[in-house]
Amino acid sequence: MADLATAPTRRFGFALPKLPPAIALALVWVIAMIVIAVFADGIAPHGFTALDLKHRLAAPGEPTHLLGTDELGRDVLSRLVASIRISLLIAFGATLISALIGTTLGFLAAHFRGLVEQVVLMLADFQASMPFLIMALSVLAFFGNSLPLLIGLMGLYGWERYARIARGLAISAGSQGYAGAVRQLGASPSRIYGRHILPNIASTLIVSMTLVFPEVILMESGLSFLGLGVQPPMTSLGNMVGYGRDYLTRAPWIMLSPSATIVLTTLAVSILGDWLRDRLDPTLR
Repeated sequence: MADLATAPTRRFGFALPKLPPAIALALVWVIAMIVIAVFADGIAPHGFTALDLKHRLAAPGEPTHLLGTDELGRDVLSRLVASIRISLLIAFGATLISALIGTTLGFLAAHFRGLVEQVVLMLADFQASMPFLIMALSVLAFFGNSLPLLIGLMGLYGWERYARIARGLAISAGSQGYAGAVRQLGASPSRIYGRHILPNIASTLIVSMTLVFPEVILMESGLSFLGLGVQPPMTSLGNMVGYGRDYLTRAPWIMLSPSATIVLTTLAVSILGDWLRDRLDPTLR
Protein backbone atom coordinates (compact mmCIF):
# COMPACT_ATOMS: atom_id res chain seq x y z
CA MET A 1 0.00 0.00 0.00
CA ALA A 2 2.88 2.38 0.75
CA ASP A 3 4.30 1.77 -2.74
CA LEU A 4 0.92 2.59 -4.26
CA ALA A 5 0.80 5.87 -2.35
CA THR A 6 4.10 6.99 -3.78
CA ALA A 7 3.52 5.55 -7.26
CA PRO A 8 2.20 8.75 -8.93
CA THR A 9 5.29 10.73 -8.03
CA ARG A 10 7.70 7.92 -8.91
CA ARG A 11 5.97 7.29 -12.23
CA PHE A 12 6.73 10.82 -13.42
CA GLY A 13 10.23 10.83 -11.92
CA PHE A 14 9.78 13.50 -9.22
CA ALA A 15 8.69 13.82 -5.62
CA LEU A 16 6.39 16.57 -4.44
CA PRO A 17 8.14 18.71 -1.83
CA LYS A 18 6.67 18.86 1.66
CA LEU A 19 6.29 22.54 2.45
CA PRO A 20 5.54 23.96 5.90
CA PRO A 21 2.00 25.36 6.13
CA ALA A 22 3.20 28.98 6.34
CA ILE A 23 5.39 28.57 3.26
CA ALA A 24 2.59 26.86 1.33
CA LEU A 25 0.13 29.64 2.18
CA ALA A 26 2.67 32.31 1.22
CA LEU A 27 3.36 30.56 -2.09
CA VAL A 28 -0.36 30.26 -2.85
CA TRP A 29 -0.87 33.96 -2.11
CA VAL A 30 2.02 35.06 -4.33
CA ILE A 31 0.83 32.85 -7.18
CA ALA A 32 -2.70 34.25 -6.77
CA MET A 33 -1.37 37.81 -6.96
CA ILE A 34 0.58 37.02 -10.12
CA VAL A 35 -2.47 35.37 -11.73
CA ILE A 36 -4.62 38.38 -10.83
CA ALA A 37 -2.03 40.76 -12.28
CA VAL A 38 -1.73 38.81 -15.53
CA PHE A 39 -5.46 38.28 -16.08
CA ALA A 40 -6.70 41.50 -14.49
CA ASP A 41 -8.83 42.51 -17.46
CA GLY A 42 -10.77 39.26 -17.37
CA ILE A 43 -11.08 39.06 -13.58
CA ALA A 44 -12.32 42.58 -12.87
CA PRO A 45 -16.14 42.66 -12.93
CA HIS A 46 -16.21 46.33 -14.00
CA GLY A 47 -13.91 48.89 -15.50
CA PHE A 48 -11.77 50.36 -12.75
CA THR A 49 -12.67 53.90 -13.91
CA ALA A 50 -16.38 53.20 -14.48
CA LEU A 51 -18.64 55.49 -12.41
CA ASP A 52 -21.88 54.46 -10.75
CA LEU A 53 -23.11 57.56 -8.93
CA LYS A 54 -26.31 55.84 -7.81
CA HIS A 55 -24.24 53.46 -5.67
CA ARG A 56 -21.74 55.88 -4.14
CA LEU A 57 -20.08 54.53 -0.95
CA ALA A 58 -22.04 51.30 -1.19
CA ALA A 59 -21.06 48.82 1.54
CA PRO A 60 -19.49 45.47 0.64
CA GLY A 61 -21.78 42.54 0.01
CA GLU A 62 -23.89 43.76 -2.89
CA PRO A 63 -24.04 41.29 -5.80
CA THR A 64 -22.71 43.84 -8.28
CA HIS A 65 -20.11 45.32 -5.89
CA LEU A 66 -18.71 42.60 -3.64
CA LEU A 67 -16.17 44.90 -1.97
CA GLY A 68 -18.32 48.01 -2.12
CA THR A 69 -17.77 51.25 -4.02
CA ASP A 70 -15.82 54.44 -3.41
CA GLU A 71 -16.89 58.08 -3.27
CA LEU A 72 -17.48 58.16 -7.04
CA GLY A 73 -19.28 54.85 -7.25
CA ARG A 74 -16.29 53.02 -8.68
CA ASP A 75 -16.14 49.31 -7.89
CA VAL A 76 -13.51 48.68 -5.20
CA LEU A 77 -12.87 45.09 -6.35
CA SER A 78 -12.19 46.19 -9.92
CA ARG A 79 -9.87 48.95 -8.73
CA LEU A 80 -8.12 46.51 -6.39
CA VAL A 81 -7.46 44.10 -9.27
CA ALA A 82 -6.09 46.89 -11.45
CA SER A 83 -4.01 48.21 -8.54
CA ILE A 84 -2.45 44.80 -7.96
CA ARG A 85 -1.37 44.71 -11.62
CA ILE A 86 0.24 48.18 -11.50
CA SER A 87 1.92 47.67 -8.11
CA LEU A 88 3.38 44.29 -9.09
CA LEU A 89 4.52 45.69 -12.44
CA ILE A 90 6.39 48.46 -10.66
CA ALA A 91 7.83 46.10 -8.05
CA PHE A 92 8.96 43.46 -10.58
CA GLY A 93 10.42 46.02 -12.97
CA ALA A 94 12.21 47.97 -10.25
CA THR A 95 13.61 44.82 -8.63
CA LEU A 96 15.00 43.55 -11.93
CA ILE A 97 16.56 46.95 -12.75
CA SER A 98 18.10 47.18 -9.30
CA ALA A 99 19.51 43.65 -9.53
CA LEU A 100 20.94 44.31 -13.01
CA ILE A 101 22.62 47.58 -11.98
CA GLY A 102 23.99 46.23 -8.73
CA THR A 103 25.26 42.95 -10.15
CA THR A 104 26.94 44.66 -13.09
CA LEU A 105 28.71 47.20 -10.86
CA GLY A 106 29.72 44.44 -8.46
CA PHE A 107 31.28 42.43 -11.28
CA LEU A 108 33.09 45.51 -12.57
CA ALA A 109 34.50 46.16 -9.10
CA ALA A 110 35.61 42.54 -8.74
CA HIS A 111 37.21 42.45 -12.18
CA PHE A 112 39.09 45.76 -12.30
CA ARG A 113 39.70 46.25 -8.55
CA GLY A 114 41.76 49.33 -7.67
CA LEU A 115 40.16 52.68 -8.53
CA VAL A 116 37.02 51.16 -10.10
CA GLU A 117 36.36 49.11 -6.98
CA GLN A 118 36.81 52.15 -4.74
CA VAL A 119 34.42 54.22 -6.86
CA VAL A 120 31.74 51.49 -6.81
CA LEU A 121 32.05 51.02 -3.05
CA MET A 122 31.93 54.77 -2.52
CA LEU A 123 28.74 55.01 -4.59
CA ALA A 124 27.26 52.09 -2.66
CA ASP A 125 28.03 53.77 0.66
CA PHE A 126 26.54 57.03 -0.61
CA GLN A 127 23.37 55.27 -1.75
CA ALA A 128 23.02 53.42 1.56
CA SER A 129 23.45 56.59 3.60
CA MET A 130 20.94 58.66 1.61
CA PRO A 131 17.24 58.59 2.63
CA PHE A 132 15.80 57.16 -0.56
CA LEU A 133 12.27 58.40 0.10
CA ILE A 134 13.43 62.03 0.28
CA MET A 135 15.41 61.62 -2.95
CA ALA A 136 12.41 60.02 -4.68
CA LEU A 137 10.10 62.79 -3.52
CA SER A 138 12.52 65.41 -4.87
CA VAL A 139 12.88 63.72 -8.27
CA LEU A 140 9.16 63.16 -8.74
CA ALA A 141 8.30 66.69 -7.63
CA PHE A 142 10.82 68.16 -10.09
CA PHE A 143 10.37 65.92 -13.15
CA GLY A 144 6.69 65.08 -12.75
CA ASN A 145 4.96 61.72 -12.55
CA SER A 146 4.96 58.97 -15.13
CA LEU A 147 4.98 55.20 -14.86
CA PRO A 148 8.34 54.67 -16.68
CA LEU A 149 9.99 57.34 -14.52
CA LEU A 150 8.57 55.77 -11.36
CA ILE A 151 9.80 52.29 -12.31
CA GLY A 152 13.25 53.63 -13.21
CA LEU A 153 13.43 55.58 -9.97
CA MET A 154 12.39 52.58 -7.92
CA GLY A 155 15.04 50.59 -9.80
CA LEU A 156 17.69 52.68 -8.04
CA TYR A 157 16.51 51.39 -4.68
CA GLY A 158 18.67 48.69 -3.11
CA TRP A 159 21.20 48.26 -5.92
CA GLU A 160 24.07 48.68 -3.45
CA ARG A 161 23.11 45.39 -1.78
CA TYR A 162 23.48 43.48 -5.03
CA ALA A 163 26.75 45.31 -5.77
CA ARG A 164 28.32 44.30 -2.47
CA ILE A 165 27.08 40.73 -2.72
CA ALA A 166 28.15 40.31 -6.36
CA ARG A 167 31.57 41.86 -5.70
CA GLY A 168 32.32 39.68 -2.69
CA LEU A 169 31.10 36.45 -4.27
CA ALA A 170 32.80 37.22 -7.60
CA ILE A 171 36.15 37.81 -5.87
CA SER A 172 35.72 34.56 -3.95
CA ALA A 173 34.72 32.63 -7.08
CA GLY A 174 37.56 34.20 -9.09
CA SER A 175 40.10 32.78 -6.67
CA GLN A 176 38.73 29.27 -7.04
CA GLY A 177 40.00 26.73 -9.52
CA TYR A 178 37.16 26.65 -12.02
CA ALA A 179 37.30 30.38 -12.80
CA GLY A 180 41.08 30.32 -13.13
CA ALA A 181 40.93 27.28 -15.43
CA VAL A 182 38.38 28.94 -17.71
CA ARG A 183 40.45 32.12 -17.75
CA GLN A 184 43.57 30.21 -18.81
CA LEU A 185 41.62 28.57 -21.61
CA GLY A 186 41.17 32.04 -23.12
CA ALA A 187 37.59 32.80 -22.14
CA SER A 188 36.62 36.47 -22.22
CA PRO A 189 35.72 38.25 -18.96
CA SER A 190 32.08 38.54 -20.03
CA ARG A 191 31.91 34.80 -20.58
CA ILE A 192 33.64 34.05 -17.28
CA TYR A 193 31.27 36.23 -15.28
CA GLY A 194 28.12 35.52 -17.30
CA ARG A 195 28.46 31.78 -17.91
CA HIS A 196 30.46 30.56 -14.92
CA ILE A 197 30.44 32.95 -11.95
CA LEU A 198 26.87 34.28 -12.22
CA PRO A 199 25.17 30.83 -12.15
CA ASN A 200 27.12 29.97 -8.99
CA ILE A 201 26.03 33.10 -7.12
CA ALA A 202 22.52 33.35 -8.62
CA SER A 203 20.87 31.70 -5.60
CA THR A 204 22.18 34.39 -3.24
CA LEU A 205 21.09 37.15 -5.62
CA ILE A 206 17.61 35.63 -5.95
CA VAL A 207 17.22 35.61 -2.17
CA SER A 208 18.27 39.28 -2.12
CA MET A 209 15.61 40.03 -4.75
CA THR A 210 12.91 38.47 -2.57
CA LEU A 211 14.00 40.76 0.26
CA VAL A 212 14.10 43.93 -1.86
CA PHE A 213 10.79 43.19 -3.63
CA PRO A 214 8.48 43.85 -0.64
CA GLU A 215 10.47 46.98 0.24
CA VAL A 216 9.84 48.33 -3.26
CA ILE A 217 6.10 47.66 -2.87
CA LEU A 218 6.07 49.56 0.42
CA MET A 219 8.13 52.41 -1.08
CA GLU A 220 5.81 52.76 -4.07
CA SER A 221 2.78 52.58 -1.79
CA GLY A 222 4.21 55.36 0.35
CA LEU A 223 4.89 57.59 -2.66
CA SER A 224 1.43 56.96 -4.11
CA PHE A 225 -0.13 57.57 -0.69
CA LEU A 226 1.55 60.99 -0.64
CA GLY A 227 0.24 61.73 -4.13
CA LEU A 228 3.61 61.58 -5.93
CA GLY A 229 3.45 58.01 -7.20
CA VAL A 230 0.95 56.54 -9.64
CA GLN A 231 -1.38 59.24 -10.94
CA PRO A 232 -5.02 59.01 -12.11
CA PRO A 233 -6.54 57.54 -14.14
CA MET A 234 -4.13 54.72 -13.25
CA THR A 235 -4.40 53.25 -9.79
CA SER A 236 -2.13 51.35 -7.42
CA LEU A 237 -2.46 49.91 -3.95
CA GLY A 238 -0.88 52.95 -2.34
CA ASN A 239 -3.03 55.21 -4.49
CA MET A 240 -6.18 53.48 -3.23
CA VAL A 241 -5.04 53.79 0.38
CA GLY A 242 -4.34 57.49 -0.15
CA TYR A 243 -7.81 58.17 -1.52
CA GLY A 244 -9.50 56.01 1.09
CA ARG A 245 -8.01 57.81 4.09
CA ASP A 246 -10.53 60.65 3.72
CA TYR A 247 -13.39 58.16 4.07
CA LEU A 248 -11.92 56.00 6.83
CA THR A 249 -14.81 56.61 9.23
CA ARG A 250 -17.60 56.59 6.62
CA ALA A 251 -16.39 53.91 4.19
CA PRO A 252 -13.41 52.03 5.67
CA TRP A 253 -13.61 49.29 3.02
CA ILE A 254 -12.09 51.67 0.45
CA MET A 255 -8.84 51.70 2.41
CA LEU A 256 -8.89 48.33 4.16
CA SER A 257 -8.85 46.05 1.11
CA PRO A 258 -5.71 47.56 -0.52
CA SER A 259 -4.04 47.90 2.90
CA ALA A 260 -4.63 44.21 3.63
CA THR A 261 -3.32 43.31 0.16
CA ILE A 262 -0.11 45.29 0.75
CA VAL A 263 0.47 43.66 4.14
CA LEU A 264 -0.25 40.11 2.99
CA THR A 265 1.79 40.42 -0.21
CA THR A 266 4.87 41.84 1.48
CA LEU A 267 4.54 39.28 4.28
CA ALA A 268 4.21 36.38 1.82
CA VAL A 269 7.23 37.45 -0.23
CA SER A 270 9.30 37.97 2.93
CA ILE A 271 8.37 34.51 4.22
CA LEU A 272 9.34 32.93 0.90
CA GLY A 273 12.61 34.88 0.92
CA ASP A 274 13.53 33.62 4.37
CA TRP A 275 12.64 30.06 3.35
CA LEU A 276 14.73 30.30 0.18
CA ARG A 277 17.67 31.65 2.17
CA ASP A 278 17.49 28.68 4.54
CA ARG A 279 17.15 26.22 1.65
CA LEU A 280 19.90 27.65 -0.53
CA ASP A 281 22.47 28.50 2.16
CA PRO A 282 24.57 25.35 2.75
CA THR A 283 25.73 26.62 6.15
CA LEU A 284 22.15 26.56 7.48
CA ARG A 285 21.34 23.02 6.41
